[in-house]
Amino acid sequence: MATESVLHPSLIVPIGHVEPVPRRIRGLVGGRVAFDTRRALYVWEWQAYPQFSIPVEDLVEGVLDDDKHTEQLGAGPAHRHTLRVGPEVRAGAAWVWGEGSPEALRDTVRFEWEALDAWFEEDEPVFVHPRSPYSRVDALRSRSTVRVEVDGVVLAEASGCVKLFETGLPTRYYLDPMDIDWTRLRHSDTVTRCPYKGTTSDYWSFDGETGAHEDIAWTYDFPTIHANRIAGLTAFYNEHVDLYVDGFLLPKPVDPTQVAAD
Repeated sequence: MATESVLHPSLIVPIGHVEPVPRRIRGLVGGRVAFDTRRALYVWEWQAYPQFSIPVEDLVEGVLDDDKHTEQLGAGPAHRHTLRVGPEVRAGAAWVWGEGSPEALRDTVRFEWEALDAWFEEDEPVFVHPRSPYSRVDALRSRSTVRVEVDGVVLAEASGCVKLFETGLPTRYYLDPMDIDWTRLRHSDTVTRCPYKGTTSDYWSFDGETGAHEDIAWTYDFPTIHANRIAGLTAFYNEHVDLYVDGFLLPKPVDPTQVAAD
């Protein structure tokens, strides 16, 4: 059986890549529109996902104050600015691309994602980061058997699942609640958000003989429409459990260091 590392596709977009965004993009701060553009660009400062870069001319109520500080970011040098929107001040929230960055990025600004209160693609909110146009998320029903163990304790055993395939990540196996031994799991207050799947409703931990295994499983009760087949199902981190699929123990992939719930 091929290993999990071979089975899932890798990310292919190089750092520094720039593409047009064919969507209206808006950012809000304090209820005011900082920018409103139909000319945004995707820029990959790292491979996993892009950021939006906004033409400076498309600032609406946003005002940039130069911090007189330059850094080398993933796509090239950029000048740091403070963003003011009405009475709101977000220090160091904006980076205006400078000489040495890709030509298409000149006179555009990349905002720190968390510095804005809300982002919109058309009229839909976007969470965590922009969705990459090169990434797919497919949720498919499967008759594959799945068994989950930690410290030799069986936490779940299922005769079928929903497999979630997401570009650049290991396959995730979402299980029916009746196939999970909930007496072994401890509920967690952790909440994470994913731009492709939505906001988690629950996380689960396991206290084993070797100690606590925190947040090893999660549930999306109300996922996005793109991943609606995983609604109400629970998946375990391949990285932190012993996962048997069709009788084969899968090798543990590299921990994604909590990029988001998968």
